[in-house]
Amino acid sequence: MSSCLEEKHSRIFVTGPIIVGAGPSGLSVAACLSNRGVPSVILERTDCLASLWQKRTYDRLKLHIPKHFCELPLMKFPRNFPRYPSKQQFISYVESYAARFNIKPVFNQTVEKAEFDVASGLWTVKTQDVVYSSTWLVVATGENAEPVIPDIPGLEKFTGPVVHTSAYKSGSEFANQKVLVVGCGNSGMEVCLDLCRYNALPHMVVRNSVHVLPRDFFGLSSFGIAMTLLKWFPLKLVDNLLLLLAIFSLGNTDRLGLRRPKTGPIELKNVTGKTPVLDVGAISLIQSGQIRVTQAVKEITKKGAKFVNGQEMEFDSIILATGYKSNVPYWLKDNSFFTKEGMPKTPFPNGWKGENGLYTVGFTRRGLLGTAFDAVKIAEDITDQWMKMNGPLSSSNDNSFFTKEGMPKTPFPNGWKGENGLYTVGFTRRGLLGTAFDAVKIAEDITDQWMKMNGPLSSSNVCSSHIIHFHFNKS
Repeated sequence: MSSCLEEKHSRIFVTGPIIVGAGPSGLSVAACLSNRGVPSVILERTDCLASLWQKRTYDRLKLHIPKHFCELPLMKFPRNFPRYPSKQQFISYVESYAARFNIKPVFNQTVEKAEFDVASGLWTVKTQDVVYSSTWLVVATGENAEPVIPDIPGLEKFTGPVVHTSAYKSGSEFANQKVLVVGCGNSGMEVCLDLCRYNALPHMVVRNSVHVLPRDFFGLSSFGIAMTLLKWFPLKLVDNLLLLLAIFSLGNTDRLGLRRPKTGPIELKNVTGKTPVLDVGAISLIQSGQIRVTQAVKEITKKGAKFVNGQEMEFDSIILATGYKSNVPYWLKDNSFFTKEGMPKTPFPNGWKGENGLYTVGFTRRGLLGTAFDAVKIAEDITDQWMKMNGPLSSSNDNSFFTKEGMPKTPFPNGWKGENGLYTVGFTRRGLLGTAFDAVKIAEDITDQWMKMNGPLSSSNVCSSHIIHFHFNKS
């Protein structure tokens, strides 16, 4: 065990799982565990819940699919929320969710390294100032952890603003400008729509084929229609029906420069993770010429761009709607469960569990529906192991060690220890003398168990920076 190199890092043993990430994925696992009586600790690199939603999304963002498909486990959206909640409504839902299950992440904890220690059988998670260890590690940073910045020749030469959508808030900053928008997914389409509200002229770069579906069809959600049909019909048939609806509603998008892939929208999503665009008005603006569709960029110049068809144009600003990627490879060490791109090698629905107590959530490429599925499975699996280690779970209101008045049934001097790792201090009715007596006995007993689990304590544990804490996040 190192002493000097990690002297600035306090060490914390977590009795339940360590969850990395306080977005909807991490919160879902913590809530499901809390509901089953299992404690957990969430480590979050920012200062808030759902930081992607709070810090990296544009103002006009709304859920693209109906709210009942986006509910986190064990809690529905408020009835008064619209079918497609706004950014602020979703954030308030997430905050209420955390409050309901008494989830209190440890904020401003950037995980620098996480690895499994074979000798101890524990996961070690190192942040900038703390080393956490636990039997279980839940990777909940998701597939949208870091912005993707494309490698476009000459991008550094451009003299105007270059902004990724993670930093884009409103089209008001680009009013009356000619803007190059690189990317034609949901974000790219919505940014173009937003720019038009402020009299900007967006030119949207379409490099690859893309499926565009109407968000709603005669008052019904396209996504909801698809989910219902999939219960009764084969996937390929449902894909064909969706494409017929799209052609009826939007027309032939190939004529607009938006070529459709040969693979159907749902099948393509399942295989590659590429989400179809759900149109909320951008197609009509493309048809009217308020949004221009361009071919792929060959090179960025000082004042604009050259395109693969030989055309060259000047622009005031460039917006990169190029999506996000996983950051798992940067901090999870020596693990064969993930690809080099940071996605589980095992596809949905079996990609939630690895080896040695490793779990993943938020990597299904199926949005919040996939997150909810994984969270429930993870909580069930960890709870089974927890019960084998600690005995059947019981609520704090049904503990045979205490009287109904909340005092230990066993009198002093033997009331300091219960069963299954339960201890009490401050209940002796003998003031601080009794407290001191209990504290010494508890420390001796826990130390004996700790040494059996982790081996003899080294001299580095004498340092104040190596005090062992026990953090609980229990409802």
